[in-house]
Amino acid sequence: MDILDLFPQSSTPVHLVGALVVLLLVYLVSSSMFCSKEDRNEPPGPRPLPLLGNLLQLDLKRPYHSFLELSKKYGSVFTIYMGPKKVVILFGYKTVKEALVNRAEEFGDRDPMLILDEFNKGNGIIWANGESWREMRRFALSNLRDFGMGRKACEDKIVEECDHLIGAFKKFKGEAVHTEQPIYFAISNMICSMVYGNRFDYSDPVFTSLVYNTSRRSQLMGTPSVQIYNHFPWLCKWIANRKEFHKLGAASRKQNSELLSQLKKTLNSQKCRGFVDAFLIQKQNLEESGITNSHFHDENLLQTVMNLFAAGTDTTTITMRWGLLLMAKYPKTQDQVQEELSRVIGSRQVRIEDRISLPFTNAVVHETQRLANIAPISLPHKTSKDLIFHGYSIKKGTAVYPVLWSVLFDESEWEKPHTFYPAHFLDKDGKFVKRDAFMPFSAGRRVCLGEGLARMELFIFFATLMQHFCFTPPPGLSEDELDLTPLEGLSPSPLPQKLCAVPRM
Repeated sequence: MDILDLFPQSSTPVHLVGALVVLLLVYLVSSSMFCSKEDRNEPPGPRPLPLLGNLLQLDLKRPYHSFLELSKKYGSVFTIYMGPKKVVILFGYKTVKEALVNRAEEFGDRDPMLILDEFNKGNGIIWANGESWREMRRFALSNLRDFGMGRKACEDKIVEECDHLIGAFKKFKGEAVHTEQPIYFAISNMICSMVYGNRFDYSDPVFTSLVYNTSRRSQLMGTPSVQIYNHFPWLCKWIANRKEFHKLGAASRKQNSELLSQLKKTLNSQKCRGFVDAFLIQKQNLEESGITNSHFHDENLLQTVMNLFAAGTDTTTITMRWGLLLMAKYPKTQDQVQEELSRVIGSRQVRIEDRISLPFTNAVVHETQRLANIAPISLPHKTSKDLIFHGYSIKKGTAVYPVLWSVLFDESEWEKPHTFYPAHFLDKDGKFVKRDAFMPFSAGRRVCLGEGLARMELFIFFATLMQHFCFTPPPGLSEDELDLTPLEGLSPSPLPQKLCAVPRM
C-alpha cells in the first residue's frame, strides 16, 4: 500500500508533509506504546511499531495474503496491531471452526468498524451487540422465514424474477455488455419482495439509486483509506472516501425513510405484506400494551432494513458475476452444465428440488462460491469474556478476525484450492457431496441470516441463465484473456469485463 493512497488526489504537498510530520511527532511521543505486553501468554505475532502497529507489514488491499505469510511463522492463532488496536487472527479451517462453532458464545460478539458505528449507532442487526442484536436477529429470522426465505413461497418469487432477468439479458441481443446491473437488480428485488412486500421495475430511479449506493458503499468500506480511518480517525477524518461513504449513506437513509413512511400510511395489521409491516405491527402491539422502551423503534427498523438490503444484495450478486465469468473462462465446464440441464430438465423452469438430480450444476455453484471468496475475512468478531484458546490468553473485548479465505483455500482440506475444480463437490460416482470446510457464509452465532435465501437464489438464477444463454468473451478476446483478478473490497468482485450472453433458445 502506498502511503499517498490515504490522501485525496487534491491534497497539496504542504498538506501531505504536514500530515506526515504529525505522524512522526505522534510516533516519537508514543515510542514506548508497545514496549511490553500486558499478558506474556497472549498469541504471538510480529513486533509492532509505535502508533502504526503492523500496518506497514500488511497489504491492506488483500490483507488475507499477508496473514497467510504471518501464519507460516506464528501459527493459526496470532496477534497483529492495526495501528494501536490489538487484533487476534484466526487462520485455517480447524481453528476458525473451533472458535466460531465450538465456542460460538465466547467469540460471538461483533467488533464495530468506526465508520459504520458512526452511521448505525449500535442499531440494526449486522453491527449490533447485546440484547438489541439478539432481539432483532431473532425477529428477523422468524419473520423472513414467514415471508418465504428458504421455502417454496420464496422459490416462486425467484422463479418470477427469473423472467425479468432473462428479459433484461435478451435485450442485449448477444452483444458484449457488463453483466452486473441486471444481476444486481434481480437479487435486490428478492430482498425488496420480502422486506417491503413488493418488487421494483429495473428502471425505477429510486430502486436503481438504492442498488448503486449499496454497492458503492461496500466498495468504499474495503478501501485502504477507510481502513486507516477506522484506526486513525483524528488524522484521517477528512479523507474523500469517508465523505463519499457518509454522503451515500445519507441518501440511502432518506430513500428508505420515505419507503417506510409510505408503508406506515398504508399499514393493515390484518394483511402483513413483508418484514417492515411485521416490525411495525409488533411495535404497535408493544406500545398498546404500554411498553415504550423496547428495541422495536424507528431507528432500529431503518438500520435493520438497510442491513438486510446490503447483506442480501451485494455478496450474492458478486458471486453470480463470478459464476458467469467462470463459465466464459471455462467453456468446457459451461458445456457440461448445459448438457446436464438439457438432459435432466429440458426447457422447463428449474426448481430448487432439482438440485438432487443436477449434481454437476450444484457442484459448479458451490465451487464458484468457494473460489469467489466473497468474504475473505469475516466481519470482525470480539470476545465476550476472558478466555484461553489454543493455550493462549485472550482478554474480553479483544477484536478477532476469522479469515474465511484460509478456510475456503485450506490446502489440507481442498485437493486443488487455488483452481476452479467443481470435482471438489463430487464423489467418484459423480454425486454431489458436502464439504465441512465449505464456509462462505461464516458460521456460529454470526452466520449470515440470509444463507437459505442466497443458496436458493444462486442455484435457480445460475441454472436458469445457463438454460437460456451461453456466456462467452467479447469478440476479439479469448477465454485465456479473461482476468480472474479480484477487485479490492470487503467482498472482492471481478474486474469490470464485458461478456456476451448468446441466446440458446
